[in-house]
Parts: sequence; C-alpha cells; structure tokens
Amino acid sequence: MKYFGTDGIRGCCGEYPITPDFMLKLGWAMGKVFSEHGRSTVLIGKDTRISGYMFESALQAGLSAAGVDVRLLGPMPTPAVAYLTRTFHAEAGIVISASHNGYKDNGIKFFSAQGTKLADSVEAAIEDKLQEVMECVAPEELGRAKRIADAAGRYIEFCKGTVSHHTSLKGMKIVLDCAHGATYHIAPNVLHELGADVTSIGIDPDGLNINQECGSTSIAMLRKVVRLQEADLGIALDGDGDRVIMLDHTGDEVDGDELIFIIAASLKRNGQLEGGVVGTQMSNLGMELGLKDLGIDFVRAKVGDRYVMQQLREKGWKLGGESSGHLICRDLTTTGDGIVAALQVLQAMQSSGKTLHELKNEMQKMPQKLINLRFANRVNLADFPAINTAVDAIEKRMGSRGRVLLRSSGTEPVVRVMVEGEDVDLVNQYAQELAHDVNELIK
Repeated sequence: MKYFGTDGIRGCCGEYPITPDFMLKLGWAMGKVFSEHGRSTVLIGKDTRISGYMFESALQAGLSAAGVDVRLLGPMPTPAVAYLTRTFHAEAGIVISASHNGYKDNGIKFFSAQGTKLADSVEAAIEDKLQEVMECVAPEELGRAKRIADAAGRYIEFCKGTVSHHTSLKGMKIVLDCAHGATYHIAPNVLHELGADVTSIGIDPDGLNINQECGSTSIAMLRKVVRLQEADLGIALDGDGDRVIMLDHTGDEVDGDELIFIIAASLKRNGQLEGGVVGTQMSNLGMELGLKDLGIDFVRAKVGDRYVMQQLREKGWKLGGESSGHLICRDLTTTGDGIVAALQVLQAMQSSGKTLHELKNEMQKMPQKLINLRFANRVNLADFPAINTAVDAIEKRMGSRGRVLLRSSGTEPVVRVMVEGEDVDLVNQYAQELAHDVNELIK
C-alpha cells in the first residue's frame, strides 16, 4: 500500500504525508469508509507530542465533514484507545502517535470496533477513498464532537482488573518511567491503587520531551534511580504505552523475551496457560529453548505485532510478543499493552514468591547483537541481492549453533542486522562485519 506500513502511517511532522492537509483528507476518507452502512462514531486519542493537537483538529474536521461523530479522549495510551473503542461500541478508534520515536515524528494508528488493528482490506479501502475529491456532507448531517472526561479513570480500572483481586503490590518498591508520554497520568495511579510504593519519572510532558533519554528505549536514567532508591524493580514504558521493559533490583534489563518467558512460566505453573507462545524472528533463541524445557510450544512470526496477533488468532493461543517489549496478553486485551504486561509480571512475582532477578535467571539468553543501520530512505533488501552472499558467508561460519536475521524496519528508514550464537565475542565480530558489508552495499 502507498501510505500504510506495518503499524499505520508514520513519518516526520511537516513532511508529506504527516501534514495537516493530508490528515484532514485522511479523516474524511476514513469517515466515508466507516459510514457506508449508517452513521458511525470514531474515538481519537493521542500521545503527548506537540503536533498531536494539530493533527487531532485536522482528523476531527475530516471526520465531521464525512458525517461521522467524534469522541475525543485527549492524551491516552494506544492500548487504552483500543479498549475504549470496544467499550463505547464505536466503529473505529484512531491513535495519533509515533510510539517510541522522538517528538519530530508522528503517525496514525487505527483500531476496529473490536479493538484490533484494521484489516488490510479496510486500509486499502481508505487509501482508495483518498484518491477521490473531498466533499462535505450537508450541514445537518455533519458529525458532532464531544470530549470524554472520564476516559483515564475507565482505563485505570480496566488495568487493575487484569490481575487477580488477591494481587496486592503492598510493600513493593517500584520506579516507573512513563517516557513523558501518554501513560504519565495513568500508570502511576494503577500501581499506587494496587498498593505499590511508586517513584515516578518521565511524567512531565511538554510536547517536546517524549521518549527523550527516557522510556523503554533509553533506560539509563531509570537504572540510576532504581539503584539510588534501592527499589525492587523498575518499569519503563514507551511514549504511547504499548511497550514495556523492566529492570531488576540490580538495574539489569529484563527485555520483552524474558518478560514473555516469566509470564508463560507462571501461567504454566498455575495451570492457566492456553496453548503456546508466539515470538518473532528477532526473539532470542534462549527463550525458545527455555519454553521447550517447560513443555511450552513456541512459533516465530514475522516482526510486527500484527503478525504476532495473526499467529495467536490462527492457533487460538493467548500470549506472544517481541523482544522490544511489545507484549500481547490476548486473554486480557486486544493489542500490546505495557501496563497490563507489567502487571502480569508483578503478579508472577507475587505468586512465585521470587524476585524479578530470580525469575529472569530462569531463562538463559543466547548472546545476541543487534545493529541498526540508518539510511536516508526506506530500503528494500530485495533490491540488493549481493547482501544474501554476505549473509550466507556469516551463516556458514556460525554453523548450526547460531543464526542471522536481516530486515528492513516497517516504520523507519532502518535496516536491522542481528546475529545470535553461543560465543559473545564471535557474535559481536560477525555482526560488525555483516553490518559493514550491508552498509557498503546499500550506500
């Protein structure tokens, strides 16, 4: 498709298509698609970046021109929009966010009435409608807009309800990093109300500081505060709240693969795991082997939460995610949810009586090196067949005890080079060699 990537539409604010005029037309096009079978309602939420206000207004105007009613949520995590779209029985939900990117970027994500990502056919219909001339409905048919004042409170109660009523975080000392993003007014309240002693950082958004040296992609500050406070653990969310990374009491990172393993092992131990676990091509081999030892099935999907969800639906399984911290607990919610995932880990700690450090060490990660190569434009690796020769050469040297993955990001002009194996020095060496070769071949 021309505009939609693996996670909606994303780019640099002010550069087409992330412009006010395009967002106006996009709102109208979406509204026309969803109002074909009668009057419809669409929810709009956003993260805290400054351009969100501009795009919120443009989308609202376009939807209204198409005869669609709008419900404004204000700053709200992506998974909250998915949840509220379901509970308000809206036809669709829109999130204005560039997730873990900096404030200069922004983007649009869509949810269906079921709180899931839009089907490819619906995205294609919206793109087709974008080619038409925009026409406003009659004045009496214009969509009406209203702000939902209690959206945050509704979502806080939902998050608390995803753990057992026996679960109490009383006595647990937690440092929480909200990345100056959409969870700043929600995540601290969830943990406080469950009884935790919470120190919150990254809760002062100014429109420009979202994900800036904080959050799940930059954990140095969180690590410093966890150690300074002698906390039990740290929780790092990203700007739109659909990812989570945690730190144990020593400040060691507990990534998405380890968090999935901890949740899966706890569910298995308590007889609550339905089926197996879905990871991705990037998931650490150590997670796959650890799950196998527990008798838990594991499959790999393509990178991207929509592909993880697709596999979960096809197999009827409930748990999956990515090493980046995008975790899906399908029995609880319909999309990746950083707060909900973190609560499942905290519940696993309580039910097992073990620290996060102890639970993390039950899975032995394979050394893995990931190098992100950034280019001026998106890269189609199929245009560079010589790269396959470079990959084959590394794989041959590693043999059966390692693996190589090369992929283009679906949201950024980035090529990811990943090498995994038993020997950390060789893994680092091979990754650097392959990254150099790929960089030279593409440039």
